[in-house]
Order: sequence, then C-alpha cells, then structure tokens
Amino acid sequence: MRLKYLVFALVVVFQQSLSAEEHQASLPEQATLEECISFALKNRASVNIALIDEEIGEREIASSLSGWFPSLNVASSYNYNIKVPSAIIGDQVISMGKKNVSGLTIQADQQILNPQLIQASKSAKEFRKLNAQNTEYNKINTIVEVSKAYYDILTSNKQLEIITANIERIQKQLDDATARYEVGLVDQTDFKRARIALRNSQVDLKRTQELLQYKYEYIKELIGLKAGDKISLSLEDTDVDGEVLLDIQDYAQTENRIEYQLLQTQQRLQKLNTKFNKAAYMPVVSAFANYGWDWRGDSFGDQFDITTPRSVFGLNFSFNIFDGNRKLQSLRKSQLMETRLDWDMIQLKNQINTEYQLAKAMYNSNANEWAIAKENLDMSQEIYDVIKLQYDSGVKTYLELMTADTDLKTSQINYLNALFAVLSSKIDLQRALGEINPTTYNQ
Repeated sequence: MRLKYLVFALVVVFQQSLSAEEHQASLPEQATLEECISFALKNRASVNIALIDEEIGEREIASSLSGWFPSLNVASSYNYNIKVPSAIIGDQVISMGKKNVSGLTIQADQQILNPQLIQASKSAKEFRKLNAQNTEYNKINTIVEVSKAYYDILTSNKQLEIITANIERIQKQLDDATARYEVGLVDQTDFKRARIALRNSQVDLKRTQELLQYKYEYIKELIGLKAGDKISLSLEDTDVDGEVLLDIQDYAQTENRIEYQLLQTQQRLQKLNTKFNKAAYMPVVSAFANYGWDWRGDSFGDQFDITTPRSVFGLNFSFNIFDGNRKLQSLRKSQLMETRLDWDMIQLKNQINTEYQLAKAMYNSNANEWAIAKENLDMSQEIYDVIKLQYDSGVKTYLELMTADTDLKTSQINYLNALFAVLSSKIDLQRALGEINPTTYNQ
C-alpha cells in the first residue's frame, strides 16, 4: 500500500515536469469553437492554477500519509563534567563517570496505531476526487465563457456584414437621389435623407468595428493568449441553425451537475471526519529501536579509546483519559456539519431545478423569438426589394423606400440580438442539464 503511494507521487512529479511542454504555442488558422475551447483548457491561467492546486493537494496527501513510513533519526551529544558526578557507597565517596562524555544514537520509529494517520489513509481517495472535481468545475466555467464570447464575435461579424451591405445599398440610394435631384425630378429632401441614413450607418459601422476589436481581445484573455498574439476564427463555416438546435429533457438530472458531485464528495469527507472523531479515543501505539555508542575519558583525546555500545527496542503506548471534553465537542461539531450538508444538498437540488426551469424557459423563448426574427428578416428584405423596384419605377416615394429600409434594419438588429440570445441561452441550458463535459474536447 505504501509503495503504491510512493509510485503515485513519482508519477505526479514526472507529469509536472512535462506540463510546460504540453501547452500549445498558438491557435490554428481559422480556429473553430472546439479548437478555442481545447486551447483554453490548456492555456488559460485559471485552469492551470486549478491544475496546480490539484497537484498541491497530491503533495498534501502524500505528506499526510508519510507518517506511516518509518522515520530514522541520528542524535549525538558531548558533555564536559566540571565536577564529575559521585555516589556514596557505604562510607566511600566514589566518582561515577569521567570528565569527558560523548555519545551517538541512531533510532528508527514506526507508527503502528494512530487515529490521524488512519483518517488520512481513508480520506485520501475522497480528497483526490474533490480536487479533481474543483478542476472540472473550473474547466466547465471556461467552456461556458469561451462559447459565449465566440458566439458574441459570430453575431458581431454578421452585424458587420449587414451594416456593410446596408452602406452599399444606401450609397446607391444616395447616388440615385442625387442624380434625380440634379435633373430636377425630385427636390433635395430625398438625397439629404439618404445622406443622413448613410452617415448613421457609417457611425454604426465604426462602433461595431471598435466593439469587435474589444471582443477579440476578450476571447484572447479567456483562452490564454497574450495581448500581442493574433487570433483568427472560423466564423464563416459555423452552421448557425445547427448551433441553435438542442434536444431538451423533461427534467434536470442533478447527478450530472458538477456542483452536486462536489457536495456529495464533501458529504463523504464529513462522514469520514465524524468517524475519525469517534476513533480519536483510540490509543496511539508506536515502536522504536535504537543503537548507540558511548565514549568516556578523563581527557578529550583518550575518551575514544574505549567504545561502549548500547541498543534498545521498545513500544510506546499513550491514551488520553480526559481532555476537558475536547474530543466530544469535536464529534458533536462534525455531526452538526453532516446535518448542515444534508440541508445544503436539499437546497442545491432545489436551486438546480429552478436554474434548469429558468434556462429552459429562456431557451424556448429565445428560440421562438429567433425563429420569428428570422422570418421577419426575410419578409422585410422581400418588402424592401419590392418597394425599391416600385421606387425605381416611380410608383413609390422615397419616404416609403426609407421606411422599408428602416424596417429592414430593425429586423436585422432584432435577428442578431435574438441569435446571440438563443445561442447564449443554449449554453446556459446545457450547463443546467450538466451536459458540458470537458473530456469531450481534445486536450
């Protein structure tokens, strides 16, 4: 058993020595969402901090279990007796020793029965699981944040494409209105309206470009890239309709949630702690063996002429009879902590169910809004195209064309907002269902 712990510790040390080589230097060209997440799980600071904390936990476990191994100590001493000790035997005063006395002792100690070491052995597995679950919790948060940031950039790029197309369309409207004004077909109102619309779209374009630059910097921070590193995302190949769709369960399976698993592990650890407090009344038994050498002499030099060896083997036994009820109070406290964790579990189950119901409601609502916004966008585009043809034919006025154009831009904005909302709520619903699994990504 102890050899297993030693081998495990050596494996962890070897893995740590290779950890720096496992990090990717850069993202691939035109990175997909999965590649961004995989990169983040290797390079994001918070993930690596969690991994280091997990390794620190392994060191703490190994340190706690080291008490089962025998300990070897060396002790030496040298004494110069200013007055040599004496004893009275009958009516004689006899010196009992020499002026110079020195000794060397090597002693081995071995724990046989120790409640604290027993607790450390039984709880080591649960502590490892708890540390691993904390790392998984951090990775899940990373997946959620990177996914939302990626979808935010996706919708912003689509917004940029739409605004650019709008500018081209309005520029053509401005050119047509200006030409009609110059030949006297219309007054100056039409081309001034077109110029105002063009300037407003150019303002929207500049604002979107600036915000998009920030969003790229934000996703770089999330995945662990440096400020000067470049990033390019494969947005054109993203199937938006496929990203939106999600199969919804009728109820949330709480056991899939990492928060639930963490609390379960804490409950098991607390039960072990209660058992330890009960076992704290056990005695402590240890064995020792030593071998020593003593030297004595009237002068410092001749004390080493004669060596006197000695050796002892023995057992130590200690048992606390009364400690002011300290152990009893610790036991009562541990039992209360168990009861509190039971209530925490009830509260967590209710919270998970409420979170799932909210996430499902938001997803269904946003998915419906996105579907309607998509239909409205298609109809607005058709209406604009028809009115544009009628305007070019002189049937419709420019004001009617501008109204159709405004309706089209409103439908575009509503569509993009609905798209990001449904993609974001999809991630929240997947998290509420416990479906986000870091192991599915290539790490």
